[in-house]
Amino acid sequence: MTNADKNPIRSLCVYCGSSPGSDPDFKAAAVLLGKHLAEHRLRLVYGGGDKGLMGALAESVLAHGGEVLGIIPEFLLASEQGQQAKNIAGVNLVVVPDMHTRKRQMFDESDAFLAMPGGIGTLEELVEVLTWAQLRRHQKPVGLLNINEFWSPYVELVRHMADAGFLHNPDRAMPRTFTSADDVVAGLFS
Repeated sequence: MTNADKNPIRSLCVYCGSSPGSDPDFKAAAVLLGKHLAEHRLRLVYGGGDKGLMGALAESVLAHGGEVLGIIPEFLLASEQGQQAKNIAGVNLVVVPDMHTRKRQMFDESDAFLAMPGGIGTLEELVEVLTWAQLRRHQKPVGLLNINEFWSPYVELVRHMADAGFLHNPDRAMPRTFTSADDVVAGLFS
């Protein structure tokens, strides 16, 4: 029995870097996660790029027979990266007018969220979806793929905010944390 047979979660939005980062384990985790998503018939929803962790993840999902929805704003499509993103065969690429529309459509198309290593854009996307959860705008699962302790400083910051009394619902602002791509599918949806 696959995840699609027993779980209402059908799509996972993954926020991650448009560069590979300095640690080769980041890309290896993206490739492994893509394989797991395809094997469990979970559609990937992501930012539409073809480089870095985004590209590795999307290509892995497709290479293993999975489904990929990329959502990219027009201004990124006009850049070199966006032009190349159209070249990942099999990606259903949706072009939207701006970043706000992109994030909202990624939210609407997804049943759960996961942040892999990435930059300030990845952090911003993660924080927004967690803010919505804290404000009880959704109850969708949110997780971190904490490869080689990448997200540990963020987890400590959220704990610090909670301890200082700045989080109204700290339990809803703390994502589930995974150290391996192997644990994500089972752990995020339990």
